[in-house]
Amino acid sequence: MVRIIVVLLLTGALTGCGSIISRTVSGQGQGNQYYPGVQWDMRDSAWRYLRVLDLPFSLVFDTLLLPIDISHGPYE
Repeated sequence: MVRIIVVLLLTGALTGCGSIISRTVSGQGQGNQYYPGVQWDMRDSAWRYLRVLDLPFSLVFDTLLLPIDISHGPYE
């Protein structure tokens, strides 16, 4: 039971990373206005193996934030 809780907590900590980083860290959004988290996940980096875990969550999170992204403009 403890292992399941730890796995769920770690999974929760990894979710939305691309979406959050692309919106909050200066220069990480690279000017992508729509789905910046997915764009951030798809970049070529040393952490590409985490893409499998983070991409579905970033896609959902970016879809939920799409109305805000439309009114905000590019994340630079």
